Amino acid sequence: MRSSKSRSRAKNNRNRPSGGNVVNRVFDSSGPEGKVRGTPQQIIDKYNQLARDAQLSNDRVAAENFQQHAEHYLRLLSEAQKEMEARREEQERQNRERQAERDRERAERQEREAARQSDPAETPQPDVMDFGSEAAAPESGLVETPESQGNAPTEGSEAPERKEKPARKPRARKPKPAPKPETTGDNGDTPEAAE
Repeated sequence: MRSSKSRSRAKNNRNRPSGGNVVNRVFDSSGPEGKVRGTPQQIIDKYNQLARDAQLSNDRVAAENFQQHAEHYLRLLSEAQKEMEARREEQERQNRERQAERDRERAERQEREAARQSDPAETPQPDVMDFGSEAAAPESGLVETPESQGNAPTEGSEAPERKEKPARKPRARKPKPAPKPETTGDNGDTPEAAE
């Protein structure tokens, strides 16, 4: 169970804004004419109306009291609006900075792309392996020799002779052995049945 002090403290803290959106928050205001409930703008309007009514009835003290209550909520509302405006401006500034950064990155990317397109050496090359330097020569399946490349030996030097290996003949496969016929014992039974 709570003590009465903690209840009264909690009651006093109810009207204080604790962050959040004050503009749309509903407040309970205990004025001289009883409780007034609503958003700050609604409370301001209500107290201003009560102040006008008090002036018409020639009650200057009550009119001043209502105006002071209205002024309190007017200050609270204007401060909340200033904070919201500052927050909005900060967000806009951050958005402008982000957009400028994105624009810079895009311009750099476009410059690199334009430089790559103008300089063919900078373009990425495909991963292709060239196995022969003479791509125009038709594939004959023959092995290149020094003689075919035009590096024929000079008169004073001798090139070692190469013996060409004869072509291999494919081996003939041996046929699979035929399965053995089942043997029978002395009495005509199969060996499994004799046991």
